[in-house]
Amino acid sequence: MRALQWHGPHHVKLAEDVPDPRIEAPDDAVVRVVTSAVCGTDLHPYRGEIASFTPGTVTGHEFTGVIEAVGPEVRGLRPGDRVLASDVIACGRCWYCHRGWHYQCERVGLFGYDTVVGTTAYPGGHAEYVRVPFADVVLSPVPDGVGDEQALLIGDVLATGYAGASGGRVRPGDTVAVVGCGPVGLLALRCAWLLGAARVLAVDPLESRRRLAAGQGADPVPAGEGLADRIRELTGGRGADVVLEAVGTDASLLSALEIVRPAGVVCAVGAHASTAMPMPTGPAFGKEITLRFAVGDPIRDREALMNLVRAGRIDPTFVISHRLALAEAAEAFRLFDAGEASKVVLLP
Repeated sequence: MRALQWHGPHHVKLAEDVPDPRIEAPDDAVVRVVTSAVCGTDLHPYRGEIASFTPGTVTGHEFTGVIEAVGPEVRGLRPGDRVLASDVIACGRCWYCHRGWHYQCERVGLFGYDTVVGTTAYPGGHAEYVRVPFADVVLSPVPDGVGDEQALLIGDVLATGYAGASGGRVRPGDTVAVVGCGPVGLLALRCAWLLGAARVLAVDPLESRRRLAAGQGADPVPAGEGLADRIRELTGGRGADVVLEAVGTDASLLSALEIVRPAGVVCAVGAHASTAMPMPTGPAFGKEITLRFAVGDPIRDREALMNLVRAGRIDPTFVISHRLALAEAAEAFRLFDAGEASKVVLLP
């Protein structure tokens, strides 16, 4: 089959002769990919930021498709079903899974991400076919009334944006600031509206992203020097009630801590990996800030999000700027890395 493989920094290439996946365990399924996408998380290995990443890895953790085959222990799914894949792979049976904490699963993995998450590498969805372990946990049927692209975004970025807004305890009447208006940040601000925010401030250095956020009702605020003063001017001198940080860098998290009001909440959903952040514990203590981190959990939240999409309360596809063939995947990575695309969908 054809599949996109990572070979080094800024080097991804479509291979024509990758072995077709097959059923390897009784709870496996094989899915024919219908749509996949490039995620900001994919850019970390693409930019060479993960030294241990294995050359030849088939990338991609966002995909939908049609079931081709199932193992004998898969329940509730059969060949021909349209399905959404969670980006997070979880067994559904361990202590953590039973409590709805699938990213903490004892056998956790992430499609297309080598062993950065968990200890087992699972080839990803930038391919024509994917083997899906724990299929009746990881896969979910796509109901009538939900399109492939809508379902695709539920599988990671919408679930992550929702985790940010709910983890930030957004309440009716709140002023919410979103730091970073990539796909996750844009969907976090949409979820903030759903939870009753009275005002959303969209912070990003790129004018194109601020414009997208403004199209969703947010007030655009340029990032950079003087940000805290601008936020105070917009909030009566207090700061934002809730700040949703959707970048994943030390600088963005420090900005979030600076612009939240005293006794406010910061929820970070950007993919953080730093071990050297100079945490401003004095100011954070003095302001009595609540800081929490959240990872999107499509397994836990996909039913609620599917219902919101079906009811017309949210359509996440506004974040998509490009639709390219799988053969153009290298260009998709380049566009997204350069900030020339907000979200790229790949079509096998």
